[in-house]
Amino acid sequence: MHADAVQTGSLPRTTTGTVVARNDNRVIWLLLAAAFVAILNETTMGVAIPHLITDLHIDAVLAQWLTTAFMLTMAVVIPITGFLLQRLTTRSVFVTAMSLFTLGTLIAFLAPGFEVLLVARVVQASGTAIMMPLLMTTVMTIVPPHARGRMMGRISIVMALAPAIGPTLSGFILDNFSWRWIFGVVLPIAIAALVVGARWIHNIGTQSKARVDVLSIILSALGFGGLVYGLSQIGGGSSHGGSADAAAAASAMSTATLWVSLTVGVVSLVLFVWRQLLLQKRDDALLDLRVFRSGNFSLSVAHFAIISLAFFGTITVLPLFAQNAMGLGPLETGLIVLPGSLAMGLAGPVIGRIYDRWGPRVLLVPGSILVVALLWLFTSLNESTPVWELLVTQTLLSLGLAMSFTPLFTASLGSLEPRFYSHGSAIVSTVQQVAGAAGIAVMITIMNAGYVAGAATEYAAWAAGARGAFLFAAIVAIPTIVTAFFIRKPADSIGAPIAH
Repeated sequence: MHADAVQTGSLPRTTTGTVVARNDNRVIWLLLAAAFVAILNETTMGVAIPHLITDLHIDAVLAQWLTTAFMLTMAVVIPITGFLLQRLTTRSVFVTAMSLFTLGTLIAFLAPGFEVLLVARVVQASGTAIMMPLLMTTVMTIVPPHARGRMMGRISIVMALAPAIGPTLSGFILDNFSWRWIFGVVLPIAIAALVVGARWIHNIGTQSKARVDVLSIILSALGFGGLVYGLSQIGGGSSHGGSADAAAAASAMSTATLWVSLTVGVVSLVLFVWRQLLLQKRDDALLDLRVFRSGNFSLSVAHFAIISLAFFGTITVLPLFAQNAMGLGPLETGLIVLPGSLAMGLAGPVIGRIYDRWGPRVLLVPGSILVVALLWLFTSLNESTPVWELLVTQTLLSLGLAMSFTPLFTASLGSLEPRFYSHGSAIVSTVQQVAGAAGIAVMITIMNAGYVAGAATEYAAWAAGARGAFLFAAIVAIPTIVTAFFIRKPADSIGAPIAH
């Protein structure tokens, strides 16, 4: 067998015709609707944190756990989805994921206080973590290779529109209703998706009889969970107020937690990899690492990791810059982000068609150059930057990212044997989660350090910190210009060897 042709488990059915069957197409749209609801929930939640601090009478550290717990749960559950998607039917996985998400949303809507709301976030994340790998695996299984770019373009619409609508919807709800209605609006949509999906989704592919390796699950949870939690503690002790003693104590505690978490995470991850290498010899791995025998998959995932690190860090710092350095309100900040998200979604189908016809390089090369150039432009922003300039820059950055995400998703998973899509999808989602957490942690820390360095005014101090964070993202993104030239389009045939 060629080095890039990886086999394991049972072979799922893959459509080789020119069109997707009506029933299969309906499955994809139902999965897209479910993914939209999950992403919408997360983007509406981010804006609500300041209101929750006031309404629940908690401090910022406790409030941050509503985000940290969600990320931790995602990091723990996602690596397991590769195994779940092979062992369970498509319908049972969907019903489980949407039931967990719906239950979590209901608990959050009714939550009497912080503790119950935190539990609800964990339950929500358990369902959310399964949805994207399920969607990606299903698309790769039933969509013929020559049409995958267009289908991934549709997925990009969902992934872009939900973040575009979320902050604006959340701002409207928070201005007029209780924070509970952030979950109250999502709940009926989630229930509808669950009911319709349970009725119409049918099984895609066949199931394997792989055994559950409890040790692998424990090591995966400690490894990925430890890494994400440790990264979330970077800069956790930073403070722009309060007593010096309190700040020093918080910093010491955060530093200790950071190193313990990262150490546990790294050691557990090494043991997890070792365990998978042993188990995959008999096709029993929880997360089969033979996907990395494909050079195209490995390079695409590396490129995707760098983009995710820079992207998630930037979209976290950008609203803080707009509000703290430019003095804009939450609604104005949301409107600045809106055109970029809409442009990313609307460009998705066009980018998908370009990929299907000419492959990834014609998109990745100019897209990577555009992203790096705009991140460098971000390093020149200051408190006097016109709003229109920030809006245009952010919109162009979104287009550059759109030119990267669709080709990377399609080229990476398309480089694998069909029976291996579930593991590949889980790895791509895990990389996105860990890289995103790292980008957010490092860039927030750099921004805080830049603020502490001081400036003439409060606005200038925040602007200086944000410029330092953007500089980090720009430098990190440079290697993507090189890797973009080497990522290729997999052969348009199922199971065909991939040439080096």
